[in-house]
Amino acid sequence: MTKKVPAKNTTINQRVKILRKSMNLTQKEFAQKIYVSTSFQTLTELEKKKVLDRHIKLIVSAFGVNEAWLRTGEGTMFEKDVTPDYKIAETVEIFRQLNPFFQDFILEQLHKLLEYDKTKEEK
Repeated sequence: MTKKVPAKNTTINQRVKILRKSMNLTQKEFAQKIYVSTSFQTLTELEKKKVLDRHIKLIVSAFGVNEAWLRTGEGTMFEKDVTPDYKIAETVEIFRQLNPFFQDFILEQLHKLLEYDKTKEEK
């Protein structure tokens, strides 16, 4: 998830849009995850609203974004080995809706994936 995205000659507002689109989120979905209105998100992407420090902190926290990339366009879009909060929340919500048989199956598969990932790193 350390995707390198060309962003050097872009504004922070443009990088917010690049981020949102890279995650296949609508403006409404993105706005909800950072606790702003859809109209504010739209105006931000149109560069009619400034991206404030508090918005940067919310975006970094919610999506695991590399703050330096968001502010300057330098580096990778996402922090290495950070799972954005929205992915965890969505996973938990879906998991809760499954019947216990499928929950057990998912847990078993997750343990296998983790084991596989660890053995792959050792090589």
